[in-house]
Amino acid sequence: MLDRGAPPGSASLSLLPDVSFLNEAESVFTAMLEGWQMRQRGGRNLKESSVRGTVSQISQFQAFTNDWPWNWSAADFDEWMMHLVAVKQLAPSTIRTYQYAVREFCSYLCSEHYGWVEECSSRFGNYPSQVCHEWNSVAHLQEYEGRPGRRPMSRMEIQQLLDRADERVEDCIAARRKGAVSAYRDSTMLKVIYGWGLRINEAVQLDVNDFYANPHHPEFGRFGVLQVRHGKSSAGSAPKRRSVMSLHPWAVDAVRDYVENVWPQVRTKDSDALWVTERGTRTSTHELRKTFGQLRDGLGLEKALSPHCLRHSYVTHLIELGIDPVFVQQQVGHAYQSTTAIYTAVSGDFANKMMHQALAKLLPESPKTKGAT
Repeated sequence: MLDRGAPPGSASLSLLPDVSFLNEAESVFTAMLEGWQMRQRGGRNLKESSVRGTVSQISQFQAFTNDWPWNWSAADFDEWMMHLVAVKQLAPSTIRTYQYAVREFCSYLCSEHYGWVEECSSRFGNYPSQVCHEWNSVAHLQEYEGRPGRRPMSRMEIQQLLDRADERVEDCIAARRKGAVSAYRDSTMLKVIYGWGLRINEAVQLDVNDFYANPHHPEFGRFGVLQVRHGKSSAGSAPKRRSVMSLHPWAVDAVRDYVENVWPQVRTKDSDALWVTERGTRTSTHELRKTFGQLRDGLGLEKALSPHCLRHSYVTHLIELGIDPVFVQQQVGHAYQSTTAIYTAVSGDFANKMMHQALAKLLPESPKTKGAT
């Protein structure tokens, strides 16, 4: 009889006591994964995509070892890490997600609250143990661990990118080809991503009614504030919302022109989605990345640049203009200012200006620094 008083994820809720299975080891492992999923969904309230990802990572570890959790050892884990590094060549941040999954799964199995130690001991004469420790996992030594090639784009590069996006619209119109509306949509979407410092998922999820008037800046009309409803969520939480103040008149003009002249031609009756495909569906992040890649490659820019670099550029360029870092942090929705700092890669001109100001304060009597700005 199942123990209905046990906490979610317990062995007693997944396995009948004293019952043998045709393939006992595989059945117990499957029950472990089911219990762990139940624990993540219920106790931690994680998103379904996160749950599926961690289950996949544990399954990969099991397939690599060709053994079961009650027999896993730290040596097995070390060999798998070497495989991920040397053979699959995964990034440190990706490897860390695998390590977190294994560590949490082993902690779950070893916990006295869920009964897996007793279950494995009685069935197999062995029990699970923690195999992922601080001494055999990747240390988080620096804030940014992304690809070194990922960087903010310069103002000139962004101007070239947006100009080329506009040229694609003109090319379609001049050649009387289909696709002019889609090209106009893509051009405006790139301007909105940079103009408001959005993540690409935040951008594709926008609706027309996410723009609001800012009474302090009536010159922007109904486009003074952008309400981001699908901000990046923390583990187990709903998407974070934030209000982004409009700062660039040229970006406001672009989205206003799109909403008034283009969007009414492509909108569907049952949706207020801002970016609509020719099929009447919401534009996807995949399509956005594809468009950005085509423009980037056509201009001969670095392959490492991605649409997310527009967000990096937004942060960097505001900091270069002397905008308060706390305000920039609020604009892009970072919980910590240190996160905003890793997005910033200021230009040489800005660095020199800051250096002169620092020297002027440190050496006020020096004739070389008098009047420097």
